[in-house]
Amino acid sequence: MELISTLAAFVLALGILIVFHEFGHYLVARLAGVKVLRFSVGFGMPLLKRKFGRDQTEWVLAAFPLGGYVKMLDEREGEVDPAESHRAFNRQSVWRRIAIVAAGPIANFLLAILLYWILFVSGVPGLKPVLGTPPVNTPAAVAQLQSGDLVGKVDEVPVETWQSLRWELLDHAVQKNVVRLEVLDEQGRIRFASLDLSGIGPEELDAGLLKQIGIVRFDAPIDPVIGDVLEGDPASRDGLRRGDVIEAVGGKPVRRWSEVVATVRAAPAQALAFDLLRDGVPLSITVVTDKITDGDTSIGRIGAGPQIDEERLERLLVQVRYPIGEALYRATVKMSEVSIFTLRMLGRMVVGDVSLKNLSGPITIADYAGQSAKVGWLAYLNFLALISISLGVLNLLPVPVLDGGHLMYYLVEIGKGSPVSERAMEFGQRIGLVLLFTLMAFAIYNDLGRLAAG
Repeated sequence: MELISTLAAFVLALGILIVFHEFGHYLVARLAGVKVLRFSVGFGMPLLKRKFGRDQTEWVLAAFPLGGYVKMLDEREGEVDPAESHRAFNRQSVWRRIAIVAAGPIANFLLAILLYWILFVSGVPGLKPVLGTPPVNTPAAVAQLQSGDLVGKVDEVPVETWQSLRWELLDHAVQKNVVRLEVLDEQGRIRFASLDLSGIGPEELDAGLLKQIGIVRFDAPIDPVIGDVLEGDPASRDGLRRGDVIEAVGGKPVRRWSEVVATVRAAPAQALAFDLLRDGVPLSITVVTDKITDGDTSIGRIGAGPQIDEERLERLLVQVRYPIGEALYRATVKMSEVSIFTLRMLGRMVVGDVSLKNLSGPITIADYAGQSAKVGWLAYLNFLALISISLGVLNLLPVPVLDGGHLMYYLVEIGKGSPVSERAMEFGQRIGLVLLFTLMAFAIYNDLGRLAAG
């Protein structure tokens, strides 16, 4: 069932992004007077075909969904009725051709702005960037950051949520900067800390970046009281119930839920005695933990969560919301920042400053689609915005077969005063295909590696 929901979220995301991208090409082509022969979502064998409009444009849903295309009337691709030759793509001025080709990526950027605008108007929930105790010898420990510190700014850029803090630090880590943090301590005093990110290597610019820096989330003390028990997991199977107060695990007394977690994780596939109080009555239950893989290590799991003090949790939560006008401005800025960061990361990959392990393929993207959809529609919209920007940036790269490759040809045409030769374009197409297949191979290899590592 989870696989089906993940695939559904992935296919829906692809459909939205492809339709917006290709509709950008389609709309500007029509405005430029070019006849559109086909609008296809996907490649390969058509599953659905319909013709609409004065030009009888063929609208197609094809079998292979990883892409799409808009086919226009073009004298280079077949015979054209002389009466319609003025509507052929190749007969248009170079500036019109640039507008038509650039419209696809621009549509992706506009979609991202729309999605971020919806998020900022609706209100984006998040955790306040409150820090826990940094591990010794990490950059955060050297900067003397302390448990309970609330980060307010990173190099004068305000951060309101844990996610925005991670984003700013990732951006600076790519550039190997020393950043200035403004923090508010538990006594209400503002102070500044210098966080040196110059030692972060290419292999560390991934999901574990904050751990490498020593930036850990503040965990409010949680009492060892069971809240959620997942059906079919060891806790439920062996008799633990909601409301049970845990006093000891494996003979070790516990006072906080974090101590329960630590003991369980250290005992994969082992029997642990849980001494607890149930409705005030002492009770002992033996639970056999599951064994799961976390990277190169195995950890224990029982499928139980703590009972959360909602009032205590509320103090760590924040909702970022802006008025309609300001939300549009911030959405545009957000789109620009993510686009520039994506380009910077790609550039660093080319020169070897960032590991190619950061590339993600369709398997990882599908996984993120499913996870974000499971969290809720706000998380899914945020995922869509990020992927839309990535698609826009990727298509603008000066690689033949991509939109950016065609734009490169047109810029050369402007410079030399005549179109690029058919032979040069054909040679470029071959190089572009090799580059794309190589990139896809790396991405899928990384996906399979992540799958193998659990």
